[in-house]
Amino acid sequence: MNDVRHVLVLPDRDSAEEVAEELTERLGLPQEPQLLRDALAGEDDAEDAQWLVVVEDPEARWDASALDALAASHDGWLERD
Repeated sequence: MNDVRHVLVLPDRDSAEEVAEELTERLGLPQEPQLLRDALAGEDDAEDAQWLVVVEDPEARWDASALDALAASHDGWLERD
């Protein structure tokens, strides 16, 4: 089994919360994905932070292109290794 973690990068907290809620409903997750604030290097202003939505996918079931499209619809993207 390959443990997979998908990280969606969103421009603000509101977008991250919307995406987390939508993912919970679409994927039937038992709980909302983890949200993390990612301050940009050298930025002190909280407005300049990106928000990360972290989705654990231990069975590698979720389609990365669909996750990327969802993030893009909120001006974000799926982080790739």
